[in-house]
Formats: sequence, C-alpha cells, structure tokens
Amino acid sequence: MVEALLTREAAEAAAVARRQHAENGAVIADLVARLRIKRPAFVATCARGSSDHAATYGKYLIERTLGLPVASLGPSLASVYGGELDLSRAVFIAASQSGRSPDALLLTEAAKRAGALVVGFVNDEGSPLAAMVDVLVPLRAGAEQSVAATKSFLATCLAFLHLTAEWAQDEALSVALKQAPKALDAAGSCDWMPALLSWHEASSLYVIGRGLSFGIAQEIALKFKETCRIHAEAFSAAEVLHGPLALVGPGFPALALDPGDEGSESVSAAATAFIGLGADLRYAGGGCTGKILPLPPDLPAALLPLAQVRAFYGAVATLAESRGLDPDRPPHLSKVTRTV
Repeated sequence: MVEALLTREAAEAAAVARRQHAENGAVIADLVARLRIKRPAFVATCARGSSDHAATYGKYLIERTLGLPVASLGPSLASVYGGELDLSRAVFIAASQSGRSPDALLLTEAAKRAGALVVGFVNDEGSPLAAMVDVLVPLRAGAEQSVAATKSFLATCLAFLHLTAEWAQDEALSVALKQAPKALDAAGSCDWMPALLSWHEASSLYVIGRGLSFGIAQEIALKFKETCRIHAEAFSAAEVLHGPLALVGPGFPALALDPGDEGSESVSAAATAFIGLGADLRYAGGGCTGKILPLPPDLPAALLPLAQVRAFYGAVATLAESRGLDPDRPPHLSKVTRTV
C-alpha cells in the first residue's frame, strides 16, 4: 500500500522545526523589539480550522508566560457584519497555511485600520495575507498536498513557541524550542496504531485536554472528522464533566491528553471518571491507570502536546484507510477553504 501523503508530510515536522528555528531568528527578534517598545494590552488572533487550534496552543503559552489576555476574533465580524473593533493597543496575529481566505484577509485589513500591530504566521509567502501584514513570520513548512494539515499545524504551534520564548526571555521555553526537532522525531516513532485501529467501527468519540493540550485536542478531533468521518468532539477536562458526560457509557471511545503541568491532575481525574463509567479510554501521558499511549519520555510541558499530535498523525491515516477512506482527499473539502 502506498503511504498516505498525510503520513509523509507529518514525518517532515522535525525538519520543519529545524528550518524554522534556524531561519526565523532575526524576524522574531525584530518583532519582539517592537513589542517591547510598545507593549500591547492584549493579543488578538485570527485563524480558522487547524490554524485556530494552533492559536489556542499559543493562547495558553502567551497568557501563562506573559500575563497578556489572548482573544480569538471571529473573521465574520469584518466579512459578514462589517463591524469594527478597537485594536489600537493590540498585537494581531493572523495564522494561515494558505493566506488566501477572504474573511481572514478582511479581518486583517480591519485590524490594520484599527491600529493594531499586524503579524502573519503564514506558510505561503506569496499569498495576499503575507503581503498585507506588518511583520511576516514564515512557517517554512514547504508545500503541503494532503487536505488535512499536519506539518503546517505543528509549524504554527512552533512559531507561537518561538515568539513567546523570545518575548518573555523564558529559558525553559527556549530550551524546549531547541529540543523540538528531536522530540518530534521521537514522537514519530511512537506507535499509536493498535490503539486507533481498535476504534475501527467508532461513530463518535471525545478528545480531552487542558491548557496547552486543549488546542491539540481540538486538532485531533478535527482530524478524526475529516480523515475518518468519526464525529469527534474536543473538551477541556473541566467542561467534559458537565453535560457531555451524559453520553459516556460502556465502550465509549475517548482519548485523554495529559498536558504535563498543573492541568494534569484534572485530566487524570476526568479520565478516571470515564473509566469508572466503562469508557474505552486511551491516555497520552503519565498519571492514569487507563490504557497508556507511548510517548517520548521526559518532555517539557511545552513540547508534550506537540509530541502527542505528532504520534497521532503517524497512525490516523491507517485508521482512515481501514474504514475505506482516502485520508488525503476527504469528501467535500479542499486544501484552501475560501470562507467569507
């Protein structure tokens, strides 16, 4: 069987991490110098799909490390409703693989009019979005042909990690950034195939995260939908214990992503509750008596969620193929989604 593009592109993530770190040093340093001259009051992000999930990972990094609130803005405010926001004290980060979605472009234009410092985390450096921003931070993921994003998602997360580490002058995050290529390579060797294939006939499942792992839970849930046609939902470990718990019963599939930090206790507690209800739970990380998924040992908290999604990417295409689906060409979807 020919290896899926999704699997091959995910395997390039470590090389992307090395290239991005080596080539983006000057642009990140220049951006941080501007942010220190005029410290923003908050950060606003603009993204859709996988890019928005990466922005959620970035949100928790920035809020915890820098103490700045981060808000994800709805592009429809500009494209559909014609509204304006006061962003004069904001840094606005537009994250996009293609840089071509009309609604993101319109909101970015509105942010510039509103006085924000506009930053683009963009993979296609020849795109309209790349030409529009004040500061372009290239993702440097290279061409991505599978409809489902993999290496470009991880590249966006790493761009947030690079910015936060430099802006906060946080030594632990800087060390994690340097470790990222090795960690992603090691995660690619972790076999999640048996765990995922056991859900061959699943119709729905939950992915649970907290903090830095919540955006990764969102991304994994999206991949289950688009590649495997499984109705997957992502929840925080706190939120899932409210209404969503009512659906859990014997055999219900669930994946818990330990964030490797202060949020671990709540993820473990949610996982224990699921197991008590008979759920078929898989746990990525330490501290749970459930079925543990393999991961590289001793990863810093900033890298553990990225290793989780990298290991997942290594197996999800095979799950899709076992269900008679083409993981690279999901029905009704295209690589560039032009929403308004």
